[in-house]
Amino acid sequence: MAKKQARQEVRVETRFKQPPFRPTFVRQWRKFRGLTLEQCAERADMSKGNLSNIETGKTGYNQATLEALANALQCDPVDLLIRNPSDPEGIWSLWERAQPGQRRQLVGIIEGFLRASTG
Repeated sequence: MAKKQARQEVRVETRFKQPPFRPTFVRQWRKFRGLTLEQCAERADMSKGNLSNIETGKTGYNQATLEALANALQCDPVDLLIRNPSDPEGIWSLWERAQPGQRRQLVGIIEGFLRASTG
């Protein structure tokens, strides 16, 4: 019978402290909307400290928190997790600036581009 080797855990130390919770784009959305920490916290019905901890990743969030923050920041909850509104080259930043008629044109252009690149 083969002798089992003890499995050793390898920990990699970095000089950067990682936040304990998954990062969000809450701070970027708050600044994008021109709100102070106090204003956003009031709109989301939470304390300024709690909002600050969510922004820095010190405190976690749940669906209800994301929905309250999204309502306060006039976006969708998923935006707070995946979309940086201040990224000038992000497709969503361009979409945000477009008027409704321009959005229809953008969709048509992208669909045409995708059809041309697959055919």
